[in-house]
Amino acid sequence: MRFDARNTPSHQPLFGHPQPDLPPVGAGARGARLRHPSLQLLHALLRLAGDKAELISHAERPWASATFHGTRHTVTLEFNGVDGIAAADELIATLPEHEFTIRGQLVADAVVAEVTQWQIPAPRMVVECELLLLADI
Repeated sequence: MRFDARNTPSHQPLFGHPQPDLPPVGAGARGARLRHPSLQLLHALLRLAGDKAELISHAERPWASATFHGTRHTVTLEFNGVDGIAAADELIATLPEHEFTIRGQLVADAVVAEVTQWQIPAPRMVVECELLLLADI
């Protein structure tokens, strides 16, 4: 599965900023849309990144070893303005040690793979994260 906002005509992210009134996963009709592990992961990552983050792209590919199977996710987030840069710095610092709660999955690895920052014409940072989800058997 691949999503890339840069290739959509409206440049609108697939997932907006997390809403504070969003119910827990699985709670009622609104929570039903978050049952897929990929959606749960994106939701959790956007909550961790804060309201200054915009989802630019998401790619998911199968992953397996001799004893485990799961999916590897590459997520690109954009942060704008001074407050956005501060939020990006916070994400970079907290992502590797963050404990995600994804039903039926274990986030085995979460790293910041690449960071690009611009100051002109306005402060902007793009953060690419890689996460490995393993099926929790």
